[in-house]
Amino acid sequence: MNVGHMESLDYVTLALFFLVIIGIGIWSKRSIKSSEDFYVGGGKIPWWLSGVSHHVSGYSGVVFVGYAGIAYAHGTSIYFWWAVNIALATALGAVTLAPRWPRLRRALGIQSPTEYLKMRYNTAAQLIVATSGVVVKLLDVGAKWASLGILLHGFTGLPIWMGIIIGSLASMIYVSIGGLIADLLTDFVQFGVNLLAGLLLFFAVLNHLGEYGLTLTTMFSALPASSVSVFNEGRGQGSLSWTLLYFFVVYFSYNGGTWNLAARFISTEDDHQAKKAAFLSSALYLIWPLILFFPMWCGPILFPGWTQAEAEASLYASLAGRFLPVGLVGLVLAAMFAQTMSMCNSDMNTISAVITRDILTKIKPSLSKLGDSESLKLARATTIAFTVGTVIIGLLRDQLGGVTGIILTWFAALLGPTAIPLLFGLLPQFKYCDSKAAIASMIGGLGVFVVTKMGVQLSTDVALIAPLLTSFIIFLGVGLYNQYVKKIEIDPQIEDLMAKLESTK
Repeated sequence: MNVGHMESLDYVTLALFFLVIIGIGIWSKRSIKSSEDFYVGGGKIPWWLSGVSHHVSGYSGVVFVGYAGIAYAHGTSIYFWWAVNIALATALGAVTLAPRWPRLRRALGIQSPTEYLKMRYNTAAQLIVATSGVVVKLLDVGAKWASLGILLHGFTGLPIWMGIIIGSLASMIYVSIGGLIADLLTDFVQFGVNLLAGLLLFFAVLNHLGEYGLTLTTMFSALPASSVSVFNEGRGQGSLSWTLLYFFVVYFSYNGGTWNLAARFISTEDDHQAKKAAFLSSALYLIWPLILFFPMWCGPILFPGWTQAEAEASLYASLAGRFLPVGLVGLVLAAMFAQTMSMCNSDMNTISAVITRDILTKIKPSLSKLGDSESLKLARATTIAFTVGTVIIGLLRDQLGGVTGIILTWFAALLGPTAIPLLFGLLPQFKYCDSKAAIASMIGGLGVFVVTKMGVQLSTDVALIAPLLTSFIIFLGVGLYNQYVKKIEIDPQIEDLMAKLESTK
């Protein structure tokens, strides 16, 4: 099996990448005076920076590891169930949910996505959503550190645990120093690195296909018929039914259910900026994955006979090592580091905000009265502590089902129960859904997930959507009961908030 081979110049390239992003973090420190600057950039982030960051923060090294194996084994269907689904979900969110986040910040002065839940429901609901979401992101970010370790191992032969430590340590340094501003600026730099590395590998592989008498279009005819399809046959991952159900998962995730992506909208100046940011991210999801996945789709031609597991472990490293000259292999590895670190960094920043403002202040109320300097110190300490927790999860990846297992099973299943009350709480159509609806929906959705993990067998399609669907049905059901049976009156504060979230002024 071919593997990536790093020369001295490649290591220099990788080292320069790390120095640049750490330098950005140190440079950004001068703009950070308070926790508001640290967590939401003062609410002054331009749409183009927010949009690029939303896109870059939406996927990680998992794409080059778990998804590389899927692209090798199943072909083009991954573009449709993953990239197109996200593009459509984000475009729909641009006109439904994204504009509400900056309106919410302006109305209530929030710095974390879950901060408004205390007023919308009650303290208990806020704590349950916040705590559950932190657990979800511990798993999610831990899986991404694991993918980073696998990538580094494929390129250099270093132990996987060492890659996890190196990536997390670099991220922790610059995010804890520069906060959201450092995160956004490095996202922009990292997107440029990804663009350059991805295009170089795309054209290098395309040029090599000429030796097989193949072109960009005829290459697909050389693949197995099952690898050139919109949907996989039967049921399960990539099938028509699975793809349609997965749309609902990514709709909730990319429009705020995944909190770091909500932070991209919260930090924009107004609803118009947030809407443009969402549309930009959507367009990038339609275009960029075609370039990104093409070398992976060529895998069966260039490296025939591999299993999906072998492709997951070595495909992208092998592509870079075989088709790129010395120095550019390091650039490709830097690009993959950049992709993973971007998503992890944004998670670290946002989850720190949730822990600091929504959990710790309830445990110790005096923390809510800290001055700017003290609140900033607490924010940085929380960021470091959360990062350490995710590293532990990354080191335990095999016990949790591997990288792809954590992302597609644990994260997708646990996302819905926390996202339903968080996102639907922003919509006036669900204003009768109170704290009982929020708490019951989370308990119900998480209960379904626990039952499936205890041995109840469900089809892949049903298992994917069952927790989210259960949460939605309970949330809606309690709301309808409150409206038509109990006929409760809506708190004037909530009515006022709904009006502000609807307003385009």
